[in-house]
Amino acid sequence: MSGYVSVRRFPTLTVQTPRLDVRPLTSDDADAVAQVFADKQTQRWLPFPQEFGQIEGLSWCTDMAAERRDSGQGDHYGVVRREDDRLVGCVWSRRTDWGGRVTELSYAVVSDARGFGVAPEAVDAITLALILEHGFQRVEVRVAPGNIASRRVMEKAGFTYEGLLRNAGTVHSGRVDLEVWSMVAADLR
Repeated sequence: MSGYVSVRRFPTLTVQTPRLDVRPLTSDDADAVAQVFADKQTQRWLPFPQEFGQIEGLSWCTDMAAERRDSGQGDHYGVVRREDDRLVGCVWSRRTDWGGRVTELSYAVVSDARGFGVAPEAVDAITLALILEHGFQRVEVRVAPGNIASRRVMEKAGFTYEGLLRNAGTVHSGRVDLEVWSMVAADLR
């Protein structure tokens, strides 16, 4: 036994719902992605300290996505509304544990597409693909307690609230507790 753990490349996913295509991002998505992340409400809840600055759309769609995918940690996806082929959101996976078959999802939706069920539909579609097609046993989402809209997304997507991780995360305003929500393979039986 060599003692080395092989790194798995995160699976390339493209999923469709009647209203949405969720697919890997490309350089052509850079401007739309920058618009998603430039929104003040989105910035408030991003899991990055404010000193990181603005997310640069081209880097998010290309270099950062490829690095995360190639390292096996996750990937970055665009949420495209099928009726007008407009990118209206992003979903990204991270903190993947291949031994436990667990990953964490985060998401953001452009302001004028909020309130129409885009986020729960996209999160649900990606989660189902990860569990049913790629053998993941658990998909987590972590939500800052004041983010009521994100809590509603989790409820609509069928995730189960598990509890609070104290002082476990960062949003633009600083350190926060995080609610843990999950869907596990047994939930789909």
